[in-house]
Amino acid sequence: MEREEEPLSARPALETEGLRFLHVTVGSLLATYGWYIVFSCLLLYVVFQKLSARLRALRQRQLDRAAAAVEPDVVVKRQEALAAARLKMQEELNAQVEKHKEKLKQLEEEKRRQKIEMWDSMQEGKSYKGNAKKPQGEDSPGPSTSSVIPKRKSDRKPLRGGGYNPLSGEGGGTCSWRPGRRGPSSGG
Repeated sequence: MEREEEPLSARPALETEGLRFLHVTVGSLLATYGWYIVFSCLLLYVVFQKLSARLRALRQRQLDRAAAAVEPDVVVKRQEALAAARLKMQEELNAQVEKHKEKLKQLEEEKRRQKIEMWDSMQEGKSYKGNAKKPQGEDSPGPSTSSVIPKRKSDRKPLRGGGYNPLSGEGGGTCSWRPGRRGPSSGG
């Protein structure tokens, strides 16, 4: 047993020197460039994550393309679904057009009816404007947005006097604009 203990006691001295040397070099390296190493490792990690995600997406696209090229049934089904969606949208658009045409037709009929009423009231010698608007109010109990005439509010105070005209150049302010001289410029 004594033989085995002698070489073991000689080894730790060499290992201790190696560990000391390693500790000194690594310690000084970390003390000098530690933060740079940490930030570069973080940057490499982030770049690796981004690149791996892009590579995964690229592989998935390639697999999808290959699967679509190999399976014509999938392509046919996709085209049929697209055609069905387009047809549905076209039918909705056609329905909206029909509703709009019907609305325009009703408005045209209303205008024609008003003109007839106006003509009849003129033939009778009555004021056609007053009579033409009364039946419209009777037909529709609520006010309609197309035939409402906005009333002028006379109780408001005007912002400026009645004689103010901003284009005249008069009435207010010390600034007055005058056009430049006509004719060739006499520079220089």
